[in-house]
Amino acid sequence: MTERDPHGLSGPASSRIYDFSIGGKDNYTSDREAALEAFAAFPAARHLPRENRKFMRRAVRFLLEAGVRQFIDVGCGLPGKGNVHQVAHAVDPDARVVYVDHDPVAVVHFQALLHALPTAIAVHADAREPEGILNHPEVAALIDFDRPVGVLMISVLCHLRDEEGPEAAVGAFRDAVAPGSHLALCEFTDENLTARERSVSEELTRRNGVVVTFRCRERIAGFLDGFEPVEPGLVYAPEWRPDRPYDEPTGWLLAAVARKV
Repeated sequence: MTERDPHGLSGPASSRIYDFSIGGKDNYTSDREAALEAFAAFPAARHLPRENRKFMRRAVRFLLEAGVRQFIDVGCGLPGKGNVHQVAHAVDPDARVVYVDHDPVAVVHFQALLHALPTAIAVHADAREPEGILNHPEVAALIDFDRPVGVLMISVLCHLRDEEGPEAAVGAFRDAVAPGSHLALCEFTDENLTARERSVSEELTRRNGVVVTFRCRERIAGFLDGFEPVEPGLVYAPEWRPDRPYDEPTGWLLAAVARKV
């Protein structure tokens, strides 16, 4: 029997598919089916969530070393091991963290996790409407936009179709944050995608409704306009400032951290 979704949602969601992919338990049958279908079609898909999450943690540690003490995690997904606030608070317990997701399940789980923390919140909002995040009263109360902010967009713009304005979403944050702020970006690239893989990906999107948009390196680099990339620039996610040995990159995720000057 298919389990009931207590939030009244239907169909798989990217945040819960990701949760299942990293061994989480906050997912439903439709999410697991979608994940297993992707794993069967693309062997590399099993490795992507860990490439993605390990980059996020390295990026947050880098930003902390750069003096950043405020973070907005756009498209945070469900809590896992080593969440942004846990990485940040290990260095500075007063660091401020905002988690944002359009999936109410993800937001509810983060709110439960953060209920006793005055320096971290989770809000229900959508990257497609960045002003709704930037002008959210809880965000405005916690984040001082006159001081540097670390904006994390970790595999979130890939869930926006071209017509949904991913450049505008990044641009709204770029214009809102102070000099010295940083953008940490990780995105799906099509540079190693075969014609068959592209076709299968489009079919999976059509069937399960979870959008994954693969973009060329030049288009992803364009998301960094107005920021100055730090070394080593835009590279495969495991190659961005690795802190330990890593497996051969899948070649599906490009990542960068860039500073607003």
